[in-house]
Amino acid sequence: MTSSSSMTRLTMSAMHSIARRATIHNNKTRTTIQQHVKHHHQRRHLRATTTTVMSAYQSSKVGDYPSLDFRCFYEKDGKRISPWHDVPLKNADGSFNFICEIPKETKAKMEVATDEKLTPIKQDTKKGKLRDYPYNINWNYGMLPQTWEDPQHVHPTMNVKGDNDPVDVVEIGSTQLEMGSVTPVKPLGVYAMIDEGELDWKVICISTSDPKASDINDVADVEKHMPGELEKIRVWFRDYKTPDGKPQNMFGLDDKCMPSAYAKDVIEETHEFYNSLKSGKRANDEELSLE
Repeated sequence: MTSSSSMTRLTMSAMHSIARRATIHNNKTRTTIQQHVKHHHQRRHLRATTTTVMSAYQSSKVGDYPSLDFRCFYEKDGKRISPWHDVPLKNADGSFNFICEIPKETKAKMEVATDEKLTPIKQDTKKGKLRDYPYNINWNYGMLPQTWEDPQHVHPTMNVKGDNDPVDVVEIGSTQLEMGSVTPVKPLGVYAMIDEGELDWKVICISTSDPKASDINDVADVEKHMPGELEKIRVWFRDYKTPDGKPQNMFGLDDKCMPSAYAKDVIEETHEFYNSLKSGKRANDEELSLE
């Protein structure tokens, strides 16, 4: 074999190697571009859904705030509706609707009045006085429409009953949402809080229009992009009653924030409880307002 033949073969081999690397690089680049395009279309679609949902509902506030007479009513197409009964649980894109009762960094304990006609938002009371949390809640807080924690249903492993309320939501996005707003969210996880012996699910969600929403889909993503946030939530809800001399709230399921799939199962189950109540299949023994 001549030295020139060896050089030619080496050169050809090097050229093939370079060509293969170039092909691999181009394929990776193409895949990356396709992923970016896909995420861009997803974000644009989610923003469109958010805009559509938020613009569909309005709120009207009656009475001085804060006062015992204050109510925040919901409206659609100029007609008053119930946020619990008339706002759908889910949207066509798979997101869920979040009813914001308490904007982040506020402490007035607002809640949907499930025993009043059209279930407006009002401030909770204790012994005739308006009730506040002892300090600000650091996340948007509210509930999922058309869900209900049945106080006659005993959880099979925790051996506790539901708290007779819609399912609570802790929305961890960066924007302070308005009391009375309706926002599409995606469930990321759920805590099984036990409050005075009753099961009180806390579903962790993020607004689909939040800048981090495309990167956060489950509890592991929350830890990656917002390290320590889930533990902050657990500690806040564990301790918020202690300044009044009450014991800490407990948590089932080994204090864990269960993953997104588990949270969706909880939502589906409580939606079925709600449907049974609303249809009359389950007696309205609690005298809740179903209109």
